[in-house]
Amino acid sequence: MPGYILLMNPYLIFILTVLILGYLLNQIVTILELRSLGLELPPEFSDVYSQEKYRQSQQYTRATSRFSQVHDTFMLAVTVTFILAAGFNRVDLMARSFGLGAIATGLLFTGILILLSSLIGLPFTIYSTFVIEERFGFNKTTVKTFVLDLLKAVVLAICIGGPLLAAILWFFQATGNLAWLYCWLAVTVFTLIMQFLAPVLIMPLFNKFTPLEEGELKGSITDYAQAQQFAIKGIYTMDGSKRSTRLNAFFTGFGRFRRIVFFDTLISKLDIGEIVAVLAHEMGHFKHKHIFKMMGASILQMGIMFFILSLFLGNRQLFAAFGMEHISIYGGLIFFGFLYAPVSTLLSIFFNLFSRKHEYEADRWAVTTTGRGQELISGLKKLSLHNLSNLTPHPFNVFLNYSHPPVLQRIRAIEKLSER
Repeated sequence: MPGYILLMNPYLIFILTVLILGYLLNQIVTILELRSLGLELPPEFSDVYSQEKYRQSQQYTRATSRFSQVHDTFMLAVTVTFILAAGFNRVDLMARSFGLGAIATGLLFTGILILLSSLIGLPFTIYSTFVIEERFGFNKTTVKTFVLDLLKAVVLAICIGGPLLAAILWFFQATGNLAWLYCWLAVTVFTLIMQFLAPVLIMPLFNKFTPLEEGELKGSITDYAQAQQFAIKGIYTMDGSKRSTRLNAFFTGFGRFRRIVFFDTLISKLDIGEIVAVLAHEMGHFKHKHIFKMMGASILQMGIMFFILSLFLGNRQLFAAFGMEHISIYGGLIFFGFLYAPVSTLLSIFFNLFSRKHEYEADRWAVTTTGRGQELISGLKKLSLHNLSNLTPHPFNVFLNYSHPPVLQRIRAIEKLSER
C-alpha cells in the first residue's frame, strides 16, 4: 500500500497520535520527577538516612529515569517504524506460509511478535540488571540465574499462555456474537484458578520457599494472626537475595490456602516489631477486602474490553492502518491493543487512585490492631532506605503512576493516627 494512502488512514493517524502523546507525557513526567529531587533530606528521615545515603537514592532515581527516557525513545522509534514498514503484515505472511489452521497460525503470529519484542528489549533488561542495579548494590542475579529465568518464562508462556490464547481465538471463531462473553468468562475462570496454582506450582519454579523457623518472630506473627482470627496455611521465607538486595513481603493465595511470605532480605533488616507491623498492613488489605474489590473491578474492566474488542475484530480500515493483506481474529487482538491504550491509561489512573486509598486504610488497620504505629513508621523508613526509594516524587507522577502513596505522606498519616 502506498505510504501516502496509508498515512491518510484515520486509525493509523489515531494510533500514531496516541503513541507520540503517550511518549511525550512520559518524558514530561520524567523531567518533572528529576526536578523535584530535593537537595535536603526530609527531617522525618534524619534518624535513618545519612546524607550520603540520601544522595545515593537521588542518584539512583536519576539513573533509572534517564535510562527510561532512552528506552522509551528507542521503543517509540522501533514501533512506529515497524508499523509504517508493514512489519505486522510481513510477520503474518511468514506465519501463513506454514499452511497451518487459523488458530495455529494465530499462535505462531503472536509468538513471533513476542519473540521480536523480547529480543529488542533484552539488551535494555541486561543493562538495567547488570549495570544500573549492580552499580547501586541491588543486583545479586548471576548470568546462570538470568538465563534460567528467561527459559522458564518462555516455557510458562508456551504452556499456559498458548492454550489460553488458543481458547480465545476459538471462541471468537466459533461462537458468534456472544464470543466476547465466553472469552470473558473463560479468562475470569483462568485468572481465579491461577490465584490458587501460582503459589504452589509457578512461584517455586523461580524461588525457594522455606517454612519460617520456630522462634520469637514466628510466635509473634502467629499470635497476631490468631488474635485477628486470620487463617493462614503457613509462614515462609523466600530467597529474594538470590536476585536482589531489595526488601519485600506479601500474602499469596486465598482462604485457608493463604500464605505469608517474607523476603529473606527483609527479615535480616527489620526488627520483629517492625515485621509484625508490616504484616498487619498486608493483613489490613484482606480485612478490608481490597484484594477482592480490585480483582472484581479488573474482571469488570476485562469484560468491557472484550466487548469493545468484538466490535473491531473485522474492521478493514484498522487492518489497513497496519498494511495488512489479510483480516484475521489474531491480528485484530493485537491491533486493538493500540486502540485501547488511552483507555488503559485512564483506567490505570483510576485503579492507582483507589490503590493509594487502600494503602492508607491498611496502614490504619495496622496501627489500630497492633498499637505499633512507630514501628510501622520505622519499618517503612528502612524499606525506603534499602530500596533507595525517591522520597520526594513529583505529585503529577504520583497521580499517574503510583499505586502507593509516597512514603513521607504515609508516615505523616500514621503519626496522626498514633496521636489519636
